[in-house]
Amino acid sequence: MKAYLILENGKVFCGEAFGAVTQEVGELVFFTSMGSYIEALTDPCYHGQILLQTYPLIGNYGMIYSDMESAKIHAKGYIVREICPDPSNFRCEGTLDEFLKKQGVMGISGIDTREITKIIREEGTMNALITTKEPSSVAAFTCADIKDAVNTVSTTEKYVVNEDGAVKVALLDLGTTKSSINALTQRGACVTVLPSSVSADELLSYDAIYLSDGPGNPADCAKIIKTIAQIFGKKPIFATGLGHQLLAMANGAQCEKLKYGHHGANQPVKKLDSGRVYITAQNHNYAVIRDTLPKDVCVTYENLNDKSCEGIDYNEKNAFSIQFRPVDGDGPNETGFLYEKFFNMIGGSKNA
Repeated sequence: MKAYLILENGKVFCGEAFGAVTQEVGELVFFTSMGSYIEALTDPCYHGQILLQTYPLIGNYGMIYSDMESAKIHAKGYIVREICPDPSNFRCEGTLDEFLKKQGVMGISGIDTREITKIIREEGTMNALITTKEPSSVAAFTCADIKDAVNTVSTTEKYVVNEDGAVKVALLDLGTTKSSINALTQRGACVTVLPSSVSADELLSYDAIYLSDGPGNPADCAKIIKTIAQIFGKKPIFATGLGHQLLAMANGAQCEKLKYGHHGANQPVKKLDSGRVYITAQNHNYAVIRDTLPKDVCVTYENLNDKSCEGIDYNEKNAFSIQFRPVDGDGPNETGFLYEKFFNMIGGSKNA
């Protein structure tokens, strides 16, 4: 069946539909990893977005349910150059096409994804429509506006992972992934995953606090920012992704929307004190404006491509944050040492 990707700027691309047959409007973003399509599709950070894969062949190892980062697909649609109909992998449990059908999400293959990526890089992230209707019959679509993204993807009830862990960590779920939870539990933490509406008092009842990554515009999270301001400086805090942005805003900083964001597992980040460069996994459209940060904090990492702020140390406050993901299912794990930094900070706090 023919399917169409219609960009906000009026350009139309025709391909073949796979997965479910739907019609959706979303923010079109590109993802640069060679694989990890299962992790990307089920990443809550893609809530409300149409995901375009730059690597040409997708689906060659099929569907592996244990690789899912959450319980469902969060992307509104999926655009690929070529979809593999006959995957080959000893862990394979079905095809990507079958998975999208079960999840009610449409994909489009046979589209020049590199051309679309160039358009986004030049003109910026834009809204798009995916449909099986002829473009001439489609009325001008209403632009997608992602509202209340964090509360939509956050857990509604708290739950505990690894109850026997020695260190009690509160994970504020802004759109967390399974990999983030595992990174904490594998280092001996008892992790209580809490909804985004949790009170400051409950967060402070744990040994330490982890602010997760998540989707959407950080400016839409006023209540969460207020809660973070109430806990800041009282318990050890480690924040990643959206959590990094909200922690900065709780300290008076501002964020800005990037032209096309950082999405993928090959984002170069420089550690400023040593000059060492790490390849990281990231998924965000916003960044902290460095010049708006308080004078008593230290910017620790920056993105090598656009020099945006990628890390902050809050001196004397037992808190630090990073824009990237130190351990992730769809990317490199070479910055996993940052979890050790967090646990050393917790140990120092408990000893004190």
